[in-house]
Amino acid sequence: MSELTIPGLSDVLAARKRIAPYLEPTPLYRYPALDALTGARLWVKHENHQPIGAFKVRGGINLISQLSPGYRSRGVISASTGNHGQSVAYAASVFDVHAVICVPEQANPVKVESMRALGAEVIFHGRDFDEAREHCEKLAAERGYRYIHSANEPALIAGVATYTLEILEAQPDTEVIVVPVGGGSGLAGASIVASAVSPSIEVIGVQSEAAPAAQLSWRARALVEDSTATIAEGLATRTAFELTQRIMWSLVDDFVLVSESDLVQATRLMIEKTRNLVEPAGAVSLAAVLAAPGRFTDRTVAIVCSGGNISPDQLVSLWPRSAERDLRP
Repeated sequence: MSELTIPGLSDVLAARKRIAPYLEPTPLYRYPALDALTGARLWVKHENHQPIGAFKVRGGINLISQLSPGYRSRGVISASTGNHGQSVAYAASVFDVHAVICVPEQANPVKVESMRALGAEVIFHGRDFDEAREHCEKLAAERGYRYIHSANEPALIAGVATYTLEILEAQPDTEVIVVPVGGGSGLAGASIVASAVSPSIEVIGVQSEAAPAAQLSWRARALVEDSTATIAEGLATRTAFELTQRIMWSLVDDFVLVSESDLVQATRLMIEKTRNLVEPAGAVSLAAVLAAPGRFTDRTVAIVCSGGNISPDQLVSLWPRSAERDLRP
């Protein structure tokens, strides 16, 4: 595939073969408590069970496994709020490639620690993802690293699309797939697979209304920039990206926004009802279902729990001190 070629189902199937020696399929579980809350037959795709706690590792393995010897010797560089960076760091460690990750100055410390433990060099720069990304692109040009964009990479999209293959193989009667969106690789990949396997499946993206650039771009059919103030760093991009948007424009059925308060509540519910650690970006699909219950009633719905890398501070903030006092005997 050339740099911005849209991957197809054959690319996703090839990616599955490449990543199979390194990653096991993740669980798809149904929870009666979530069914009762939503009125749907709700299945959770647990990408938080990946070795790095997030879905993006699929794309990292697929891309770095195909690097030329020259790039393997020089190294790779990327920008991330955390999960994409962990993906690159993990895959680089598997294939013995030096990795540099640029992160915002206030990056999630759990994700930063993971990247460093995997052997990556971490560089802090800027207030948000996009400032870190701009610095990363400058360093890539100066040092000759292979720059790995978080969205404009066909191999990343084909890699992360493999989780949708697993969903449809485990539950072929799936009617709706709801996917969190930051840069859009997960939603783009899901739409490629669903449209090829069963075009009747409704594919819905969801983003926080406090970081709506991708959703606004999808609606405008043009790349839009907006502010970002969400608690979910995995959703916090203020610009949209060409390749993922091109795919979403042609294949995604709907793209919705949820409030920050609904996102917080959904994160609590995911942790309580599934007994999993879930980061806010990993709960946004549940927030979308809860915000429009009539839309999903009596339907078989798969929601993607994209990650579980919640920091201790984020976890504590979900339950205010007043609630803590109420729980004391």
